[in-house]
Amino acid sequence: MNLKNVQLVVSDMDGTLLNSKGEVSNQFFNLFKKLQQQNIHFCAASGRQYNSIVDKLASIKDDIYVIAENGGIAKKGTQTLLSNFLNNDKIVNIIPILRNIKDTNIVLCSEKKAFIESKDTKFITLFQEYYHSYTIVDDLMEVAKNTAILKIAMYHFSSSEEYIYPKIKHLKNEYLIKVSGQNWLDISDDKANKGNALREVQKILNVTKEQTLVFGDYHNDIEMLQEANFSFAMKNAHKDITKIANYSTASNNDLGVEKILEKLIECSR
Repeated sequence: MNLKNVQLVVSDMDGTLLNSKGEVSNQFFNLFKKLQQQNIHFCAASGRQYNSIVDKLASIKDDIYVIAENGGIAKKGTQTLLSNFLNNDKIVNIIPILRNIKDTNIVLCSEKKAFIESKDTKFITLFQEYYHSYTIVDDLMEVAKNTAILKIAMYHFSSSEEYIYPKIKHLKNEYLIKVSGQNWLDISDDKANKGNALREVQKILNVTKEQTLVFGDYHNDIEMLQEANFSFAMKNAHKDITKIANYSTASNNDLGVEKILEKLIECSR
């Protein structure tokens, strides 16, 4: 594995760069400085809200590219590079279906903030980890009619793959449906995935697949893993991701990203 030509590093957040406590290691920030010194760009790519991502990476937020809402939006500092909104009629049509899925919470994600109608305090506490800017409303249908929405996020306390996906998989010709974590599932415009957003970043930087290194752990990372020759699955990744990625690394709790970045920096000297 010769990493010396890598010019762009892209990492998912939850289950990848973040440990199970939702923390970024100090080691990563030290390694980021070394990446900068070698003119290697970094991009954080997540299903999270933009504000939540940059809060985790506050000290470097102006120096990195950010793909948020699973490719719904891409930014560099205050500049928006790409945005893919979900058709409002499609949102209105699907909300009644989603409301009928037992033990499921619905989030409508706009560029500036998220909207929920749940009053479940347990869910709201969990939700705040991923969405820092939000409003609790009486009726999401009213929001859907009048607000530009990047994606719909769904949360199930046990398993999104087991309890949400089977109820809506028949709609996958109309919506992009991604199981994005143990508890989360995202519904987006069919163009809104991390791979399409990554291609836009690559185009801006004039970087090829052969010069791109990507880390991921779940189904919402599939398209972006396919845009990099150096695609790494975390040890804790879903088995489908392990099959797709060209390489593997240690788990998110064992500094899997940092271990590969150390090798990259050594190769690039």
